[in-house]
Amino acid sequence: MNYMLRFLPEVEEDIFIGFSWYEEKALGLGEEFKRMFYSCVAEIARNPFLYPKVDGEFRRCLLRRFPYVIYFIVEEIGVVVCGFFHCARDPEGIKKKVRDRKEKE
Repeated sequence: MNYMLRFLPEVEEDIFIGFSWYEEKALGLGEEFKRMFYSCVAEIARNPFLYPKVDGEFRRCLLRRFPYVIYFIVEEIGVVVCGFFHCARDPEGIKKKVRDRKEKE
């Protein structure tokens, strides 16, 4: 069973920032970055319970090859992707930002 995915609006900006940074480093690397992101969210949609809870109901999936993490929650009607962040950021700051985004929804 595939869960329906929904992305908070800020996630699009998170992806674009990462894409732009990698594309500046090497032509085509930004596209590979986006492919890895969409590959991971497809895995999340197939089985979101494979990923550990890290803060309340928030779960986390690490990207392969790139130091980024996807934060999401599982709801009755699907999966809500709440954030996409570089792993070098402060984990507590990331958790706060993800909670704030979800509360504003």
